[in-house]
Amino acid sequence: MSDRYEKGALVPRMRKVTVSTDARGHTAGWVSTDLEAALVPRPDPSAAAFFDLDNTMMQGASLYWFARGLASRRYFTARDVARFAWQQARFRLLSEHRGHISSAKDIALAFFHGWTVEDVERLAEEIFEESMAARIWPGTHALARTHLDGGERVWLVTAAPIEIGRVIAQRLGLTGAIGTVAEIVDGAYTGRLVGDMMHGAAKADAVRQLAVVEGLDLRRCTAYSDSANDMPMLTAVGNAVATNPDAALRRIARIRGWQVRDFRTARKAARIAVPVAVATGLVAGTALTVALRRRAAR
Repeated sequence: MSDRYEKGALVPRMRKVTVSTDARGHTAGWVSTDLEAALVPRPDPSAAAFFDLDNTMMQGASLYWFARGLASRRYFTARDVARFAWQQARFRLLSEHRGHISSAKDIALAFFHGWTVEDVERLAEEIFEESMAARIWPGTHALARTHLDGGERVWLVTAAPIEIGRVIAQRLGLTGAIGTVAEIVDGAYTGRLVGDMMHGAAKADAVRQLAVVEGLDLRRCTAYSDSANDMPMLTAVGNAVATNPDAALRRIARIRGWQVRDFRTARKAARIAVPVAVATGLVAGTALTVALRRRAAR
């Protein structure tokens, strides 16, 4: 079993995103990689695995590393990123609630307004190689490979933009990604979302919708996450695994008898992880505000 990602693999751009809206009006989106046609043995048609990305599959938040990559390209400064990291750590200690998430979402949408999908995917490919690949947890990736080797589909589920999620899924050799879908017109982001941000209950809604489209039996599916914020997704499937769990999820897993897999060293486990919710906004508060002003001044 290999825990290597597909370094240098070509990622087709502008792959079609599937957008689905259920009877309750919940909209979700997902996109596949090139893996599906090459799966051997034949895929199990009713079982799949769903992996949260930040702090479950990858150490830290994918959008934090994406922001650092943008800083290295002078979209904003390293000091802005450092300030952002401190704000996120402080936020993690307090809580994640809808008001902060909404604010972060608005800032991120404003930042991406006018960018082309091609540019975002190109940057995501470059920054994955530079900053993200070395932060993939080998143990979590090995779990994903176990599902793939058994013929199951494996999906990343992330609050990050779906284009970034797909690049990471492709590099890891996974089936595809479920992520936040931004509106695109003529190949460029409009600054509006299609549906809601892929966070909390929205992840569970998306998993259920994908299950209907793909003919999955959720009782035979498995979900992996590090955070109690993903309880809706973890309880939507038949087998939940707390992976690199925060304290709240570890307690819940103990009570419910869920399996716990922790691939962190004691030192890493003690660190404050970069939180998912604020990272979803790419750069929250002052850091991204500064970046927006600099970009607008160009």
